[in-house]
Amino acid sequence: MDRELEELIVKAFFTKRIQQRVLFELFSEKRRMDAMNRLNHNYSTTLRKEFMIEISKPNSDSEEIEKLLKKQGASENCYAMSWNDKIDGKHISLSSALEVAVGEGFPSIISCIPGKLAYFEAEQVYGSPPRFILSRPL
Repeated sequence: MDRELEELIVKAFFTKRIQQRVLFELFSEKRRMDAMNRLNHNYSTTLRKEFMIEISKPNSDSEEIEKLLKKQGASENCYAMSWNDKIDGKHISLSSALEVAVGEGFPSIISCIPGKLAYFEAEQVYGSPPRFILSRPL
């Protein structure tokens, strides 16, 4: 786990009122999944709406999502915060992270440019899960 990077992601994209609580949860081995659970049903009040850009459907192709992120400046590598422990807390290739996260059915944030650009996939309730680019001005 990269605490410094996760703090940057939380401060960039999570609503201010819960940032300290989310950081506490992320940095606690017992409570880490509580932080990720906030991105299930409540992502619209957990994340800052002004930085969320919904990816239009069809949007379930990880290669197309990778191309979209690279157009916005993403590199070959990223950092993942995810419900899936295969990628959670790891620096990993963008393509590998997206292969795991896209269609997983549970939340993931794939940070491409720390504090500036990320991919977010919410929990799947019915149909395809909501997918977003999280983007702050560079």
